[in-house]
Amino acid sequence: MPPRPYCAAYTEGVRARYPGDDLIRDGMEDLRRGAESVPALLVSIGAPRLRRMGLDLPPVIPFPEIRLYELLRRQDPDSAHSRYNALIRRLVSFERAVECAS
Repeated sequence: MPPRPYCAAYTEGVRARYPGDDLIRDGMEDLRRGAESVPALLVSIGAPRLRRMGLDLPPVIPFPEIRLYELLRRQDPDSAHSRYNALIRRLVSFERAVECAS
């Protein structure tokens, strides 16, 4: 099945609310602008599954797992590990919610 510009989470241009939707939306926009941000790295991590779900993603950032952890470590070394895991959980929650709604 070819990728659609939006997945089942989006209908008639109105974005449905799913857990982590804000991060995915922001990450896609950051990737379009070429910005390396926490949301852009998170979308890059989830890109294979997000594409299978039908999202038409811009080019992603290579080695996103390492880069995300390093970015979080630079921001606050003491909380990098727990923040990384929390972000991954939000990504997975989004993916599961969209798949369940499809």
